[in-house]
Amino acid sequence: MKRYSIVIDREYGSGGREVARILSERLGMEFYDGNLLALAGKEYGIDLETLKDYDEKGVGSVLRDISMVRSSAYGSLVNEAPYQVYSAQSRLVQQLVAVKPCIFLGRCTAQILTTEARVPFVHAFVYASRMEDRVERARTVDGVEASRIEAYIKRRDTQRKNYNRFFTDKTWGDPKNYDLMLNTSALGYDGAAEAILGVLRNKGEDI
Repeated sequence: MKRYSIVIDREYGSGGREVARILSERLGMEFYDGNLLALAGKEYGIDLETLKDYDEKGVGSVLRDISMVRSSAYGSLVNEAPYQVYSAQSRLVQQLVAVKPCIFLGRCTAQILTTEARVPFVHAFVYASRMEDRVERARTVDGVEASRIEAYIKRRDTQRKNYNRFFTDKTWGDPKNYDLMLNTSALGYDGAAEAILGVLRNKGEDI
């Protein structure tokens, strides 16, 4: 019986989702990223568009602005929506791992597994040292226009960093906060997945 969940934080365009997909197929474990939003909305009656507004992708400047007014007279009202969304996702993650280990992509799920669900997991950060690799993935997978692609990549990374900063006390991308730092420019997607599998084997998982 598998004991460890897997959390992958990632730079945009590094292929973190592909690494998670490979692991899901290899291990027979459920994989949650954007589908976590739809499930949380259905489970807790939150409109999907509201969930998207306060997810990693849409959160960037919104949460930065919220942070600036936290101490104001209107702070509690302004803060309510993002915390409601995060709380819904947190409750759903706890329900999922109470049944069996899962694979999660971003969304501060490492924080949830540590402080709320309190289950064991392997935490990896996936990045790509070659910007051209990230550009190619953004172009071919997400269809980002070539004329704005590098600016788009940087903006998405900033959004993820802001999201993490708002809901946790950890620095996104800091090696001290992860079990593994995996460079897909050097390892490839399969190699990155195999590195995570190696950690699970060392922890006694039957893979």
